[in-house]
Amino acid sequence: MIKQIKSSEIKNYIKENSNVVLLDVRTENEWATLGKPNAEDLNSKTYFVTVSPDLSNWQVPDPNFVENVKKNINKDKTILVMCAAGGRSLIAANLLEAEGYSALNVSDGFSGNGQDPGWKNLGLPSIIDS
Repeated sequence: MIKQIKSSEIKNYIKENSNVVLLDVRTENEWATLGKPNAEDLNSKTYFVTVSPDLSNWQVPDPNFVENVKKNINKDKTILVMCAAGGRSLIAANLLEAEGYSALNVSDGFSGNGQDPGWKNLGLPSIIDS
């Protein structure tokens, strides 16, 4: 079972665990229009790999997702997996765990999930491409 973490807990988690990276699995359009988390400002690295390029069918993962992650992130890292609200990132975290990664799901994602505010609404470091 994938462990859940809220955006509000990420700062402390990264402080206490130095071998952590953040993986945003949203689409390129979401990164361009809504912004991107910037974990570098929290002394961690941020990666961007889309898990499901088709938002109309977001539960179907990209068959190349795990291979694309393997190109960038070693299995010795703990991965905090984030999407917009916690659904796609849970799918991605399960795929990564099945491949031997240690992954936690950011349950409120970048934009919030209706219960918790999410990375952006908490004012955590973000960048917007212009």
